[in-house]
Amino acid sequence: MFTLRRSLVYLSLFALASCAIAGAAVRSAHAQGAPTGVKGEALQWFQDAQSKLVELAEATPEGKYAWRPGKDKEVRSTGEVFMHVAAANYGIPGMMGIKPPDGFDFATFEKSKTKKAEIVSTLKASFDYMEKAWSDLPEADLDKPTQLFGMNTTLRGGYLLLLSHCHEHLGQSIAYARSNGIVPPWTARQQAAAAAKKSGAKAATNSK
Repeated sequence: MFTLRRSLVYLSLFALASCAIAGAAVRSAHAQGAPTGVKGEALQWFQDAQSKLVELAEATPEGKYAWRPGKDKEVRSTGEVFMHVAAANYGIPGMMGIKPPDGFDFATFEKSKTKKAEIVSTLKASFDYMEKAWSDLPEADLDKPTQLFGMNTTLRGGYLLLLSHCHEHLGQSIAYARSNGIVPPWTARQQAAAAAKKSGAKAATNSK
């Protein structure tokens, strides 16, 4: 049964593992001459959220896309969470002057698609759109003022809000997946690698 305490446990475990893994990736990218500073580092964390959310979306069976914790229809379903992320990826840059796709409506977008293939495709496209908008933003414009949801901020602040939003709902999606018996693919790979290493070490010991 889905509980808030169980969700928080999953989120805490995810945060520890994600920071270690993504932090190593950031350090490796820097060592290879990837961009540094706010633009480069934020882009790497956007891409970290993108890869994990897309992997989760692809690993989730079609039949679980309508699943939601409890019976409250106001709580987003699995598919609606992915679409909510996509809506923000389009909508927040749109509020800051970047033209969203034709026909985009922030208020209705997250319920506009229900099929797995469509949602996965939409999620991928939304990250491509948002990351290009961030990458194309001139350094000189980072401090330009803007207003989002009634708050005064800067263009940089708007994208940092979006970055936080991506990872917030990544954690939610992990909790949803775990509640349905779905192991996050990156965790499954780590577990398989650890098991293979342990098996190899045991075989080496037995052969002596």
